[in-house]
Amino acid sequence: MTDGPYNPRAGSASEIRFDVPHAARIWNYWMGGKDNYAVDRAAGDAVAEVYPDIVTTAKESRQFLIRAVSFLAGEVGMHQFLDIGTGLPTMQNTHEIAQRHVPESRIVYVDNDPLVLAHARALLVNTTPEGVTTYVDADLHDPDVIIADARNVLDFTKPIVVMFMGVLGYVADFDELRSIVARVMAEVPSGSYLVAWDSTDTGEAVNEGGEKLAETGAVPYNLRSLEEIGQYFEGLEMVDPGLAPITLWRADVGDAEPIDAYGAVARKP
Repeated sequence: MTDGPYNPRAGSASEIRFDVPHAARIWNYWMGGKDNYAVDRAAGDAVAEVYPDIVTTAKESRQFLIRAVSFLAGEVGMHQFLDIGTGLPTMQNTHEIAQRHVPESRIVYVDNDPLVLAHARALLVNTTPEGVTTYVDADLHDPDVIIADARNVLDFTKPIVVMFMGVLGYVADFDELRSIVARVMAEVPSGSYLVAWDSTDTGEAVNEGGEKLAETGAVPYNLRSLEEIGQYFEGLEMVDPGLAPITLWRADVGDAEPIDAYGAVARKP
C-alpha cells in the first residue's frame, strides 16, 4: 500500500487507497452511483459546494457519450471503438450503445486503474453474440502500449473510433497530451474518428472547483482553454456542430444550458 494519494498510473490492486479520495469513485458519486466511500463523497461535496455544475457535468458527460456513440454506430456505421480511460462502468457504456446499433461492434476499453479494471472484469461483457468487448490494462501516458494491445482485438486497417472522454486533464503537460492524441490517431486509418470532451477553464467557479479538488488530496485535474481543446482535433474534420458544450452537442436543447465542458467528434480524412 502506498503512502501518498492514489496514483492513476499505478497498476496494482494493492495500491488502492480507501482513506484517500479516488478520482473514479468521486466521479461515480457525482453521477449518482454507489461505488464510492465517505472520503470520496466528502471530496465530491467540497468541489460541488464551490462549483455546483460539476454534478451536471458528470451526468451530462454520459449523455454526450450516448449521443456520440449512437451517431457514429447508428448513422455512420462505425463498429470499432477504442475507449481510452473509460473510468468506472456505469449505465449505457460504450459497448452497450454500439452493439445496440451494430451487433458485431468490437470495443476495447483502456484503463490501468486497478479499481476500474476490477469492475470491468465483472461488468464489461458483450451484449450481442456477434460483438467483442474487452479491456486492456494500459496507461494513458503510454500510447504505444495501448496501440499494441488494441491490435489484438481491433483491425487497424479499418476505421476506428478513438475516445478520450474527460480524461486528458490527468495529463499535466499539454505538449504530452497533444502527443498522446496525435500518436493514437496516427495509427488509425482514414475514416476513423476522434471523440473527446474536457472540462474548461471558462469560469471562476470551475477554476475554484479544480483548486478545491486538489486540496482534498484527490488526483488534480488540469482544466483546458477552448483553444487548447480545439487543438486535440488538429488535422481532423469536425462534424456539426463542431466544438460545443457537451450539453448542446446534437442535443434536443430544450432547457439545456452551456456548461464548462466542451466536446466534439471529428473524422480523420
